Amino acid sequence: MRPTVYILASHKNGTLYTGVTSNLAKRVWEHREGAIEGFTERHRVKRLVWYDVHERMESAITLEKRLKRWRRSWKLELIEEQNPEWRDLFFELGPL
Repeated sequence: MRPTVYILASHKNGTLYTGVTSNLAKRVWEHREGAIEGFTERHRVKRLVWYDVHERMESAITLEKRLKRWRRSWKLELIEEQNPEWRDLFFELGPL
């Protein structure tokens, strides 16, 4: 389990959510199952479309804060660079 910054989407070019966690598979599963009340549940943001693993939580949090200030178009470009099909990367993660 390593600190990870992630972006979820409701669908291609849909609503985006940026977060940080120390257990990506578990956290995304919680979003997918509606176990976390709030924004992602209300807007049905469940598809993992981008993530970046870090050695230290401090650097992950710094990146998360920076991404949250980014323009939407920049986030879309970031996703498109690594995941042009907007595949749900949750299924490529290991077990919880």
